[in-house]
Amino acid sequence: MASHGGIQIPSRLPLLLTHEGVLLPGSTTRVSVHSARNMQVVRSRLLKGTSLKSTILGVIPNTRDPEHDTQELPALHRYETDVPCPESCRSCDCSPKLKGLLFVSLTTTPLSESESAHSALCCLSIGTAGLAVQVVGSNWPKPHYTLLITGLCRFRVTQLLRERPFAVAIVEQLDRLEQYTEGQPLDRELRELTQNFYQAALQLVGMLDMSVPVVAKLRQLLDSLPRETLPDVLAAMIRTSNTEKLQVLDAVDLQERFKKTLPMLTRQIEGLKLLQKTRKPRPDDDKRVLAIRKGGVFPGRQFSLEEDGEDEDGDDMAVLERKVKEAAMPEPALHVCLKELKRLKKMPQSMPEYALTRNYLELMVELPWTKSTSDCLDIRAARVLLDNDHYALEKLKRRVLEYLAVRQLRSTLKGPILCFVGPPGVGKTSVGRSIARTLGREFHRIALGGVCDQSDVRGHRRTYVGSMPGRIINGLKTVGVNNPVFLLDEVDKLGKSLQGDPAAALLEVLDPEQNHSFTDHYLNVPFDLSQVLFIATANTTSTIPPALLDRMEVIQVPGYTQEEKVEIAHRHLIPHQLEQHGLTPQQLQIPQDTTHEIISKYTREAGVRSLERKIGAICRAVAVKVAEGHKMSKAESPGETEAGRAGTTPLGR
Repeated sequence: MASHGGIQIPSRLPLLLTHEGVLLPGSTTRVSVHSARNMQVVRSRLLKGTSLKSTILGVIPNTRDPEHDTQELPALHRYETDVPCPESCRSCDCSPKLKGLLFVSLTTTPLSESESAHSALCCLSIGTAGLAVQVVGSNWPKPHYTLLITGLCRFRVTQLLRERPFAVAIVEQLDRLEQYTEGQPLDRELRELTQNFYQAALQLVGMLDMSVPVVAKLRQLLDSLPRETLPDVLAAMIRTSNTEKLQVLDAVDLQERFKKTLPMLTRQIEGLKLLQKTRKPRPDDDKRVLAIRKGGVFPGRQFSLEEDGEDEDGDDMAVLERKVKEAAMPEPALHVCLKELKRLKKMPQSMPEYALTRNYLELMVELPWTKSTSDCLDIRAARVLLDNDHYALEKLKRRVLEYLAVRQLRSTLKGPILCFVGPPGVGKTSVGRSIARTLGREFHRIALGGVCDQSDVRGHRRTYVGSMPGRIINGLKTVGVNNPVFLLDEVDKLGKSLQGDPAAALLEVLDPEQNHSFTDHYLNVPFDLSQVLFIATANTTSTIPPALLDRMEVIQVPGYTQEEKVEIAHRHLIPHQLEQHGLTPQQLQIPQDTTHEIISKYTREAGVRSLERKIGAICRAVAVKVAEGHKMSKAESPGETEAGRAGTTPLGR
C-alpha cells in the first residue's frame, strides 16, 4: 500500500481512462462510462466489490480522440523490453527503470516496437487515484454508468500488469506532501509562492458575497486546508480548460504547480474585476451574488465558481414565487399554485415532473386573471369606423352599435355570443376584426375547421406526456387580457372522432350562464370567460349541432348586390390591389362601367373574392407594361387597353 498524508491507496490500481475532464486531487467530478473497458472496471470492482479498497480507481485523462475511446482498443501484444525513450518523445518525463510488460498496439502506423511500446505507456503515465463515492447506471439510449469520483493523490504507472478485460497497473505515488505538513521548512522561493497564492485566493473569495453559505464555507477551507493543497483545489474550482488542468496534473513538483496555477487564479480575479466595472447599476448592486454549481471540494466537495450575477436556482424560485403572489389570481387558483410551488421546491431538477410543474406555474402567472382593456363606447366614432371599413352589412353594424349602447347603460353586461352565417367572401372574418378595433379590444382568431379533438378546446390533463392547454386558454395567454374579441372561425366545419366531440366541448365556452367558471383540463381551476366577446362564423347552420346553435345569436349575412359590389370594389378592393402590386392611381384607372361588366359577366358570386382576383389580374397585366417602360397614351381608355382586355378575359372559361 502507498500512503499519502494519512490516505492509503493500493499499489495495484485498475485504470479508468476518461476524456470528459481532468480529475485533480482534492476535487470531485462526474465521469460518464461508455467504453467496454471502463464498464468492465465498474462491473468488476465497484458493483461486485465489498471493501473500501475496491472503490479506489486510477483515473487517467485520455488525450486521444473521444470518438475512438468508445470503441474497442486494438489487440495488444506483450513485449519484455528495456528500451530507452525514443528521440521522438520530447514531452514526457521517462524513467530509465521502466521495464516489464508493455502492451504494444497493432496499428497500421509505421512505428518501431520501442516507439509503440513507449507511446502506449506515455498514454498511461500520470493520473489521479480516485475514490468512487457514487455509481448510477442507465440503459437509455445505450448502457452506461455515471460515477462520482473524489480525487485523492497523483500517481505514475510503473508497470502495466494486464490489459484485458480492463487495465491493471502497479503505481508509484507522486504527491509527498507529508514532508511539508510535518513541519519541515520550505525554501524561500516556495514559501513566497505559497504566500502569494494564498493572498490571491483570499482576494478572490473577498470579491464574492459572504452571505452565500457556500462562499463562507470556502473561506473556512482556505484556513483549514494545508496550503500545499490549494493549487489543486483552486484549479478545480475556477474556470479553466482541460489543457490547463492537465498541466497542473503533470506538475509533480510543488513549486512548478504553484507557478502554473497562480496565473490562472490571477486571470479569474481580473475577469471578476472587469465584470464588476461593466455591470449595469442595479438596486441590489451592493449584493454580489454568485452562481455556484455544486461539484466537490477536498476532502469530499467542490464548488465551481461562475459570476453570473444571481444564484440561478434559488433566485428563480424566489422570482417565480413573487410572480405567483403578484398575479392577482382567484383564491382557488392561488391555493393550487402555492401547493405546486411547495412541491417544486422539494423536487430535484432531474425529475421529468420538475419541468411539467415549472411550465404549469409559469402559465398560471402569465394568464390575465384581472388584466383587461377599457372599451371605447363612443357610438358616433364607432359608426364612422364601421362605415369606413365595410360597405353595406347594415344588420351587423346595427347589432354592434346596440351592444355599445347597452354597455354605456350597464357596464357589467356579459359579452354576447354572435354567429355570422353567410356565403364565403362576404366579409364575416373581417367584420370581427373591425368590431375589435371599434371596441378598442385585443383580437384573436381561432380556426376550428377540421378540429376533431376536444382537447384542442379544453386542453389535455397534465397526466399525459406532452400535455398543453386548449386553444381558449392559449389565446388568452397570447392577447394578455381577459376581455378580448375571440373569432371562432368556421364553427360549422368541426369534426368528431374517437378523441371526443369538440362541438360539445364548446358548449361550456359559449354558454353565458356557464363560461364564468370555464375549467380547462390542463389548468384544472376555473377561469372567467364572461367578459370575452365571442364571434363565430359559419357558411351554413345545417351542420352546427342544435345545442351549440341554441347558445349563439345567429345573424344572417346575405350576399352583395351588383351595385354594392361596385362600391366595394372602388372603395376597398381596387386601392388594396394597387398597393399590393406597386401601382399608383395614375398608372391604372378602372371605370365603374368596366367594374360592372366584370361583376355581371365574370364574377357571379355572393361574395367579392373572385372580383378581387380579377382586379388583381388587371393589375398584374398593367404591372408588366409599366416594368417594360410602356407609356399609355391619353387617347387610350383604361377599359380599352390591352391590360383592361386581359383583366376582362373570362379566365378559366
